[in-house]
Amino acid sequence: MNEKNNKPFVLAIVGPTASGKTAVSVELAKLYGGEIISADSMQIYKGMDIASAKPTEAEKQGIPHHLMDFLDRGTVFSAADYVKLAREKIDEVLGRGKLPIIVGGTGLYVDSLLENVKFSEGGSDEEYRRELYEFAEKNGNDALYARLAEADPEAAQGIHPNNLVRVVRALEVLHVTGRRFSELKAESRTEESPYDSLIIGLNYEDRAELYARINRRVDEMVENGLVDEARALWQEGGMQTAANAIGYKELIPYFEGEESLPESIDKIKQETRRYAKRQLTWFRKNARIRWIILSEIAKKDEILEKCKKCIANCGNL
Repeated sequence: MNEKNNKPFVLAIVGPTASGKTAVSVELAKLYGGEIISADSMQIYKGMDIASAKPTEAEKQGIPHHLMDFLDRGTVFSAADYVKLAREKIDEVLGRGKLPIIVGGTGLYVDSLLENVKFSEGGSDEEYRRELYEFAEKNGNDALYARLAEADPEAAQGIHPNNLVRVVRALEVLHVTGRRFSELKAESRTEESPYDSLIIGLNYEDRAELYARINRRVDEMVENGLVDEARALWQEGGMQTAANAIGYKELIPYFEGEESLPESIDKIKQETRRYAKRQLTWFRKNARIRWIILSEIAKKDEILEKCKKCIANCGNL
């Protein structure tokens, strides 16, 4: 708690996929008596465990994790929805005398929560939304994403082509309001935050090291049953909307006999590397992030010591 303004302190751990956020956040939660609140736009969905890299019970080490695995696939979920639920969880964690630790790679969620963004309403048109989903089903997600990239390139930059829910929402807002989704987002007012916060970013000094970690993690996901998980979703028609997360859609050509499994796995690795690059582009716009630059030889204890110094320097714990 900061004595100057009496605001509760919130810690955030961000960074690209495969940068080690889960392991670091769990250790920090153990050190400071914290509970983890996910800021991942795919881990919120039920049944999407391996591809979204949800931590296992063993990886959680008994630390409570919130805002994971609670939403049915296909349910529209916005940044505004996330902020509302995350604030409720923060209040609950603080009420238990614990430290809220926001952990994830969805920069929009983290920024919206900690900067206290007030969202402009964009309206809705269910018929038009249905037309967009039908277009994507007929022509592919990439074709729909190309429409967004042409109409609102700034909004497209922050959305993965396979995140059909957000692509559709951005186009729907443009259709209903006649204004770009990115413009409305820019007009969303930022008021004084109710929290004092420290954002620690994890990244690798050498991009090749991060990419090597990504490739290894995809291989581990395959060993842990990614293909079976994706096949089950595909067979039940769950490849729509949220289930288009990286790691699922790339396997469809394999299921349909059009590609070999190694070819599909290579595509997952490629798309994950591209996603990490987009994440870093987003996070680098945030001057408040205290970056901890890692190397492949960095030991866990060394990383934790750097985090502890950042936390000590902020003077809130």
